[in-house]
Amino acid sequence: MTTKVERNKKDEVVITISGAKDAESLQRLTDYLTYLLATEGSKAKQSDVDKIARQAKAAWWKKNKKRYLGESRA
Repeated sequence: MTTKVERNKKDEVVITISGAKDAESLQRLTDYLTYLLATEGSKAKQSDVDKIARQAKAAWWKKNKKRYLGESRA
């Protein structure tokens, strides 16, 4: 497998991978790169992010609990 990373004239980073590929691993890599770009320069603290994640999970569970536990157990 060979890899090549370069910047083109449009100021884009182009990554070329040839050879055997594991699509799932490559998807995780692109997801991580997307995360890095999205959070670049963020001043958010990890504790703030964790709090938002807990709130989102709690809201999701409240909305979807009946689907997983059944109508009679909710």
